[in-house]
Formats: sequence, structure tokens, C-alpha cells
Amino acid sequence: MEMELKNEKRRSFWGGILLGVVLTGIILTATFVVISVKSYRSYSDAVDKLSAELVSAREGYFEGKLIDSNTMKKAESIYSIINDDFLFSDDIDADKMRDNIYKGIVSSLGDVYTEYYTAEEYSALLEEVEGKYYGIGSYVSIDKEKDLVVLSGVFEGSGASEAGLRDGDYIYAVDDEIVAGWVLDDVVSLVKGEEGTTVKLTILRGSEYFDVDVTRKEVIARTVNHELKDNGIGYIQIREFDSVTSDQFEEAYTELQNAGMKALVLDLRSNPGGNLKTILTIARRILPKGLITYIEYRNGDREEYQCEGLTPIDIPLAVLVNGYSASASELLTGAIKDYGVGTIIGTTTFGKGIVQDFLSFKDGSGIKYTSSSYYTPSGVCIHKLGIEPDIKVEFEPEPYYNDGIDNQLNYALDFLKGKLSDGQ
Repeated sequence: MEMELKNEKRRSFWGGILLGVVLTGIILTATFVVISVKSYRSYSDAVDKLSAELVSAREGYFEGKLIDSNTMKKAESIYSIINDDFLFSDDIDADKMRDNIYKGIVSSLGDVYTEYYTAEEYSALLEEVEGKYYGIGSYVSIDKEKDLVVLSGVFEGSGASEAGLRDGDYIYAVDDEIVAGWVLDDVVSLVKGEEGTTVKLTILRGSEYFDVDVTRKEVIARTVNHELKDNGIGYIQIREFDSVTSDQFEEAYTELQNAGMKALVLDLRSNPGGNLKTILTIARRILPKGLITYIEYRNGDREEYQCEGLTPIDIPLAVLVNGYSASASELLTGAIKDYGVGTIIGTTTFGKGIVQDFLSFKDGSGIKYTSSSYYTPSGVCIHKLGIEPDIKVEFEPEPYYNDGIDNQLNYALDFLKGKLSDGQ
């Protein structure tokens, strides 16, 4: 009995130990599982946190930028759909798509003076600024009311002149492609081409439309014309302010001075403007000492351009302007008017008082963008206002085109003749 009791106690002892080991194992296992779960949850939370930080960093990188991650994904999705399912697959041109993305960014600004140019277009633009290119041989500008490109100066001996085109003709279509509403440079790029080739223009003259084939020629722009009129009155016409213009003006002005010029008509009618350096050179040739113009940027910075006044004009001066006299030609007109050294005759000028800068990219493309406003010496910005003439004289087209009678020029000549008679 006692032995059985001992055996029973022994069994209970070892059973307790065994149970304790099992329970301890269970507890340890449970603890390991809890620790493992906690560790996994901590690791998972860390991964989620890191992912969130990466997403935030990526979004932060795009913050304030035009092309964010969503835009990139959407653009790629559109391209994938087109690439996979577009019916006219032969028309897919990825380079053209990219160019139009850039053009779309710029055109969305709604500023007709701000444009993106492909490498080919930018090269053509620089040629035009230099005053040498292949084309029909005419200055052009935009008529805001008709929303058409208008010829504002046909070069003598040019393809346009030989085809019978004249100032005031509107270009309605180029090679049967209607260009109404197009920006100026896009129309110009269609009109230009290789030397000796022809371009078909649909012209609007008055209420009549007609087609004409124009031969493209090398154009070295003669931007300045001059002659000595009766009574010792000099005449200088400046068509545009290109790189070649300042030398041409100096040549003309000096020649007229040597010929005994007593008064001067400066004809800036239909002059669309040009580069600032050229206009400043010409202004310094005739203006008195003082401010020619100043430019203000978006951040409020101001840049002034002065004239030393070494050779101010000392004879009666009349300046002819019209509604196509714009930009740099208005800058010069405004300075002449502010200093009172000449009389402005004609009609209100175009009203472009803003300045464009050019920027090129490594691939040869570039942009022209509006960067600042310019002001006359008296502090007036003529943008969208224009410059009112001192004497308003409307142009009479019929006598001019039928008989070669320029009523505005004749008025200016008579005006200066009166000044000379009065001894002024």
C-alpha cells in the first residue's frame, strides 16, 4: 500500500514535470509567435511607411511642375492606345507628337508672340532676323480684324513683285491650305522654301479672291530705301529692323547729308519691328542726349537704354506711320515724339509695347517668348494702345495703286516744305 502510494506520488511528480515542460513549450511557442507577429507587423509597417515616403518624395519632386506622375502615365496610356489600335498606323510620328506637345504648352498661353519652333523652323527664324532667306520677297504682318496675314512691303525685283502682289494683299491660303487664324510664323514657314521652287497663294484683295504662283528667290532684304526729293528734302524708308538695317540706314543718312539734305521724311509705315540692338543704333544716330527707352521685367527689374546725343538731328523731321507700324518702329516713333524732334504723320500705330527673347535648345529647336514691356522716355507703355500721330492723314489706296500717288508722303513733303519756307 505504501509502495503504491509512493509509486503514485512518483507518477504525479514526473507527470507534473512533463506537464510543466509541455506548458512551458506551449508558452514559449506562443511567445515566439507573438514576437514574430509583432516583428512582422513592425516590418510591414516600416515597408508601408517607406513606400509612403517614396511616393511622397516622388510627388514632392513633381510638385509645382507641369509634368507630374499622373500626366506622364496618361500620356503614355494615350500613346499606347494609339500605337496598338489606331487605324492609320502609318501616320504615327512620335517626333511630331513630341513637337506638338511642346507647341501645345506654348500656345495654351494665348500670346501670339510666344512660340515654340522645331529645329528647322528656328533656323528659318534666325535667317529672317539676319535679313537673308529664300521666299517670295515681302514683309508680312497679322491683320487682327481679318485674322489673316497681310503683305506689308513687297521687295522690288522679288517673286512677289513679279507675280503682281502688292502691299495690303491678304494671304488666305498657301498651296490650297487655308491659313486664316494661323500664327504669323507658321504661315511664313509654309511660304518659304527652296530657291527656284514655286508656292501657290490664294490672295484676298478687297472682296476678290484669286490664285497666283510665286517663285521663291534668295532674299537679301533691302530694309532701307532712300532718295533726295525736291527742295532738299531727304526721304528714308525703313521696312524692318534686321541685323543689316543699321548699316543700311547709316549709308543712306550719310549720303543724304552729303547731298545737302535740309529736312527729312522718315517712313516707318508698315514696319513690323525687329531687333532691339538695331533700333538703338539708329536712335542714337538722331536723338538728343537722354533716355531712349526702358524695359521692365515681370519681377520689376528695369533696364534703361541711353543716348549720348553726339549727333542729334538738327533739321525738320517728319515721321510717317500707320496701323502696321509696330514694336521697334513704335519705340523709335515714341522717343522722337517725346523729345519733340519730329512730327508724327499718318494713322495710329499697331500698339505692340512688349519685347520677346529667344532661347535655343541643344537639339536646335527654340522658343520665342514675351519677357518684358518697353516704355517711351516719358514712361508710357503703348501696348494695345499705339501712338497717336500729331497730324492724322488717312492713306488713299486707289490713287496710289492706280497712279502711284502717295497722299501721306505728299502731305509730309508739303509739311516740311512749309517748315523750310518758315525758316525752321
